[in-house]
Amino acid sequence: TDGRQESPTNAPRSLFRLHIFAPCSGANVKIGVPENYDGIFPWYLAKLHNLPSNYSDLVLTGDDEGIFGIDAQFLYAIKPLDREKQPSYSLQVSFKPSGVIQNIRLSAHRQTFTVEVFVIDKNDNVPTFIEESMRGSVQLGLLKGLPFMRVEAVDRDDRNTAHAELRFSMMEQTPRIPSSQMFFIDSITGEVSLTEEGASTLDPEMCGRYKLSVMVKDMAGRTNAFFTSGIVTVEVTGNTWASPDPVRLQENLPGPYPIPISQVKWSGSQAAYSLDGEFPEMLFTISREGVIYLNAPLDRETQDQFHISIVVERPDGRQIAKPVELRVMVGDANDNRPTFPQAQYHTVVKELAARGTEILTVQAADNDDPKTDNVRIFYRLVGQIPESPRALFRVDRDSGVISVQADSMEGTAPQYTLTITAEDAKGLNSSCTVVVTVQDENNNPPVFSQHEYGPFHIPEDALVGTTVTSVLARDADVRGGDSWQVDYRLESGNEEEVFTLVTDRQTNEVSLILSKVLDFERESEYILVLSAQNQVPLVRGRYGPLSTATVSIYVDDVNEGPVLSQSHYEVTVREGEEPGRVIATIRGYDPDSHPIRYSLQGDTKKYFSIGKYSGELKTVQALDREENSTYTMEVIAVDGRNSSLSASTLVTVQILDVNDNSPVLVGDYSWKYLCTPRWEDQALVLASRDSDGPQHGGRLNFSLRSDATVRRNWKLTPINDTHTNLSLNIPNLPPEVYMVPFTISDSSSPPRSTFINLPVTVCPCNVRGNCKIAAKPLQGMPTIQSAVGLLLGTFAVIGIILIIIFVRLSYQNPKEPSKTSQERVPLKISI
Repeated sequence: TDGRQESPTNAPRSLFRLHIFAPCSGANVKIGVPENYDGIFPWYLAKLHNLPSNYSDLVLTGDDEGIFGIDAQFLYAIKPLDREKQPSYSLQVSFKPSGVIQNIRLSAHRQTFTVEVFVIDKNDNVPTFIEESMRGSVQLGLLKGLPFMRVEAVDRDDRNTAHAELRFSMMEQTPRIPSSQMFFIDSITGEVSLTEEGASTLDPEMCGRYKLSVMVKDMAGRTNAFFTSGIVTVEVTGNTWASPDPVRLQENLPGPYPIPISQVKWSGSQAAYSLDGEFPEMLFTISREGVIYLNAPLDRETQDQFHISIVVERPDGRQIAKPVELRVMVGDANDNRPTFPQAQYHTVVKELAARGTEILTVQAADNDDPKTDNVRIFYRLVGQIPESPRALFRVDRDSGVISVQADSMEGTAPQYTLTITAEDAKGLNSSCTVVVTVQDENNNPPVFSQHEYGPFHIPEDALVGTTVTSVLARDADVRGGDSWQVDYRLESGNEEEVFTLVTDRQTNEVSLILSKVLDFERESEYILVLSAQNQVPLVRGRYGPLSTATVSIYVDDVNEGPVLSQSHYEVTVREGEEPGRVIATIRGYDPDSHPIRYSLQGDTKKYFSIGKYSGELKTVQALDREENSTYTMEVIAVDGRNSSLSASTLVTVQILDVNDNSPVLVGDYSWKYLCTPRWEDQALVLASRDSDGPQHGGRLNFSLRSDATVRRNWKLTPINDTHTNLSLNIPNLPPEVYMVPFTISDSSSPPRSTFINLPVTVCPCNVRGNCKIAAKPLQGMPTIQSAVGLLLGTFAVIGIILIIIFVRLSYQNPKEPSKTSQERVPLKISI
């Protein structure tokens, strides 16, 4: 600080000194101070930390009014501040630092920093309207919500605080007609607009001026805000904004284009116009001045009128008023030729149609205005193919009705092509063709070329389906039509429907066809009456003799073979009948009355014979149903004059059963036994058979002999039609071989019976059901040695009999008797 030149050795101290005081150099201090302070002065504002504890030569600049000072590092003010007068102060503080650090005296150059003092706003100003006399005008037709003026106010308080945040409100409207709420003010912007009621009821004739009492508040309209009121005068003005008169323009105007056709004007503020509607783009346009132009020719047939909506907007694009409408009507010019809905028509006229008969109406259409004469159409017949004969048809000039002009259409061509033109008053025309088909009517009956046909010869053995002849009845009507088609009928001579008719619809020719077998002996000649008629009724005249013909047919005789009355004979014969009995008579006849010879085929055993000429069938020997129950053979009947002609029939002879066989017991029971004392459910199953049929055999009945001892000791219990159980009827019976007598009878009336004496062994049995001892032989019975000798002598005979019995009965070897029964399951079928 003394200005002496420092030595290099002092450099580090200098750097240290700069580090300490550098932060004070150029550093700014910002202080906020509220305005309108009303306390004790001096008013200490803030401590200046930028000042060191030791300084000298302090200088404060930038305080032109002498408001601020510094005392002991504190900045103070000696009077209140006013933000509206000066919102901020920029003070410069300069000083020289001084003092001793570590026994070194410090000195430095002058240091400077800035103190920015900002005056903090208080709400100490009342908002005021910028204009004392606020006036505006509103145009009739203005839409609701669209501002027509703006109320402006100011507040001297800080604009960045709520102190200057203004809010507008509507207090009163004078007069209050036709509604008390005609206007609306935007609370933030102050823009004045019409309400919905105001926009719809505003009327300058009812009220041309309104006074609006408005208020502006600061503090965003809070209750403690300052406010000011004022009067806004609103003038109501009329408007030229209205729908223009309708415009009528002729189609196809020659131009030049664009052509001005109407004009609109918004009489209020600056406005822009645009058009909207159903029309091609750029067909109509509007200028900035509201002039509407037509830019191209119109076509009434494409669109006969236009509804153009005219929109008015502010420059910012907001719509000012409701759109108005311009109606453009297009006048007709005769620029369309009449046209038919179709290029060709088809119609039919009957050939007997009378003069003046209407056959078709053609109608052309003209796209010109139907309210003008431009659409009046005239019709002409300009061509007919073929041209001859002329004057067959005419067309009504005004209605387009085509009718018959000739007295008759008979003999004309089958079809005509007419050319019809339709022309309007200007001479514009078009044409169509009408194809007229002359419909044939049935005015000609069919006619046979001759009155009689035949005679025709046909053999009696002709096949069904044979064509006898074909004839034709000619018809002068148009070929192929309903009037030409012929239906043929056989009026008489065909009562038995021997013949039928088949018609060829392409040629009208009828064929007489054989539909049944002929018989010369029954009918040798046919006289048929054939008639011909059309499918549709005759228009003129009646059917006469020329539509009827006679067909004569002779049947030629042919030698025919014999005929048998039946294709199958069924005969019944009782077995055992006496031979030589006639059991049937085969009946046949020959159409030619020739004798018939009969013979048999298939009777290989020669059991039957047949009379050569009588056809009587007889038995040659007695028949046995048990040997064969049915015989089938063939009877041949041969023509007596021509052996190649024959007929045959089948004969089936059924042999009726006779009760000529008695029932018999079948099976071997010699090895079987019954236990004593009696075992429950133990029995011998006895089987029987009857060779007769079910009618006589049927159910076979077993019955014990009428003896008290037999019926006391034994019991027979039926199982089915052919089997029964034989069991003990008492609990104990002495062991021995017993002869049990019983009878087997069939179910015929009277029945046939067989008596049986059956040896039955009764013995005591062990727990397994086996006999413990042999039973005593019956008294008078042969010894074992004699029995063996007898058996050896008859072995061959017994063997053959047993084989036959076992084969026929198909018996299985019996099982050993069980504890409960020797045979649990009896046979369930008849043998």
